Amino acid sequence: MKIKKDDKVVVLAGKDKGKQGKVLIADPKGGKVVVEGVNVATKHQKPQGQNREGGIIKIETPIYVSKVQLVCPKCGKETRVGYKLADGKKVRVCKKCGAEI
Repeated sequence: MKIKKDDKVVVLAGKDKGKQGKVLIADPKGGKVVVEGVNVATKHQKPQGQNREGGIIKIETPIYVSKVQLVCPKCGKETRVGYKLADGKKVRVCKKCGAEI
């Protein structure tokens, strides 16, 4: 999976199309990511002891990684991810400006 945790992404499809956010959780096995402020659902929660209050809370739910695209930190445009070898290591690069991600 070419999207990793703490990457800035833009949503390409769905009810949150066009929104940008940071990836909080990346699940390569399931092919999903959780993006900050995107695909928010409400959850009714009971109080659990003295630590957690009850009520209606909002949580981000996972979306498929195919519905998001990486935003290049250098040029600020949404881009596909390429790879190149640098010093014997495989690094991700922006397909538009060629900068390392």
